[in-house]
Amino acid sequence: MATMIKFRAWDNECNVIRDYDELKGLTLDALDASDFKLEQFTGLKDVNGKDIYEGDIVQPVSSHMNLKRGKPFKVKKGNYVYGKWIAKDISNKKFGVDGCYFSDEMQLIGNVHENPELLEADND
Repeated sequence: MATMIKFRAWDNECNVIRDYDELKGLTLDALDASDFKLEQFTGLKDVNGKDIYEGDIVQPVSSHMNLKRGKPFKVKKGNYVYGKWIAKDISNKKFGVDGCYFSDEMQLIGNVHENPELLEADND
């Protein structure tokens, strides 16, 4: 089954995320770039079955040998392709915690608009 192409948008005026159902009737003119930040569905779901969009913050997890977590990172073009994760994070290092490497076990933990502190906490 093909992945559905869909979008959501961050509404800069109201500071909320508008989902696909709210946007599907709008024209491109209505989605003025200064009022909305469009984010595309990646075709990926997290370990709990939630859709992952560009602009989300995900965290690598491994259910093997207890629950281990990797460094949270922002989802953007370049760290996934054709519905699969590329096993490198934004600092170009492999995902890893205690020798465990991750490629597709991601947990959605927030987004860059509402939870920027999730990324700032790891900038030591």
